[in-house]
Amino acid sequence: MAENPHVAALARLMPSDHGADEQVDWAAAEARWGVRFPADYRDFMARYGGGSVNGEAVVLLPLPRRGVRWQPGDLAEETANVRLAWRAEGGRDALDVDPEHLLAWGVTAGPDILCWLTTDPDPDRWPVVVCGRHTSPTFSVHPYGMAAFLHRLLADEFDDPPVSLVFWDGTPARFVHWREEQRRYVAGLDPVTGEPDPYAQPRHRPADGPGPE
Repeated sequence: MAENPHVAALARLMPSDHGADEQVDWAAAEARWGVRFPADYRDFMARYGGGSVNGEAVVLLPLPRRGVRWQPGDLAEETANVRLAWRAEGGRDALDVDPEHLLAWGVTAGPDILCWLTTDPDPDRWPVVVCGRHTSPTFSVHPYGMAAFLHRLLADEFDDPPVSLVFWDGTPARFVHWREEQRRYVAGLDPVTGEPDPYAQPRHRPADGPGPE
């Protein structure tokens, strides 16, 4: 099957050299969340996997995994956070949706939570919802899938930035898989750039955490 065109376009802007196929058990993921996942997210996981974009945003895993030093981010924590934020901001007065239809797929250093709005039965039609820490309004809905949304961010195609910080500063976009980030950290390197980090405090003992290796 051909790769999702939005992921292919994103790959031209952000090379996947430091990505890795997550080999996701999609049946387990869909059973856990009660949804089918969008094609662009599935293809993103196959090309890039979970990890960081420019060191300023993280694309979350659909299921928990065990890390070398820390447990990489998965959908559960940020999904719980965005549903709490929805209630704290006034519920339907803030965003007129059922909070169970907010499913997080990413988080920025802002920190903003990037979500899908899962009301449409076709997951490839789910728009992106941004829950912004420093945006006005707090919740905004964007008519793009996650890959197209990331591409527009990195290409600086929004008239008004939809997130609380700018991480598309004109330098080449880079993605680093979570395993590579942790490998760099253990080696005393900057997890984002891979350069020697004089402030790094490497650790060589594997960390405990739930989920498969």
